[in-house]
Amino acid sequence: MDNPELLREFVRDFAEMPGMKILVHGGGVMASQMQKAMGMVPQMVEGRRVTDEETLKVVTMVYAGWCNKNITALLQAERCNAIGLTGADGNVIKAKKRAPVYVESLGQDVDYGYVGDVTADSVNARFIYSLLEKGIVPVFNAINHDGEGNLLNTNADTIASSLAIAMANYQYRTKREVCCRCEECTHCSDDGRLTHIVDLIYCFEKDGVLYDKDDDASVIEVIDREKFASLKAEGRVADGMIPKLTNSFKAIDSGVRKVIIKHAKNLLNSKGTTLK
Repeated sequence: MDNPELLREFVRDFAEMPGMKILVHGGGVMASQMQKAMGMVPQMVEGRRVTDEETLKVVTMVYAGWCNKNITALLQAERCNAIGLTGADGNVIKAKKRAPVYVESLGQDVDYGYVGDVTADSVNARFIYSLLEKGIVPVFNAINHDGEGNLLNTNADTIASSLAIAMANYQYRTKREVCCRCEECTHCSDDGRLTHIVDLIYCFEKDGVLYDKDDDASVIEVIDREKFASLKAEGRVADGMIPKLTNSFKAIDSGVRKVIIKHAKNLLNSKGTTLK
């Protein structure tokens, strides 16, 4: 997000991806830079931003403003018809304000402030699918709302996971609407409704999940739950990687076909870490 040249390259690759697609972006580095420029001190706990009222204003300006509209404009330049959205737009994603939670690494409760928790049930999949059907690519940022007039900040990885689960389970038509001999359809769920195959790809600045954070060549090709537990116990994964992997396994359990974590420059190739 904070490297214009790399962002353009990524957008070009994303525009080339076939089929229906949704883009979810963050902007945490830029938000932290803005906070510091305003004399504020960013507070992070296990990769998640503590969001008081003033921080909420900053992240909304950065995520929903500059970052979101910049990406949308770049996609339009690649002939990819995109629309930038927060969760409040079209009531497409509703969040619930997080209550204080106990953080084991700190040994105390943490109040994350104006942070919203999102689940697949919070997503208006029908609205999103209506855009996708028209060839419009939704571009989501991390800002959502609670339905009572309050904006909330949500981890972008969580939004991506929730969107993937919602779209994987969205039943968009019955098989009777596809053919007159519905008993011969093989691409539908048991109750006769069609769903999409959904993949979730997390892009960041490394080639995958690293066994040694100081060795870019130590990419772990496959991670299962047992391996994940072991990596956490060894301290091999921490901070922002923990919610990324946690959300990955939740998505797989909830209908997403596969999750891949990779460098943004490898969007169109097979490099990366696969979660199973």
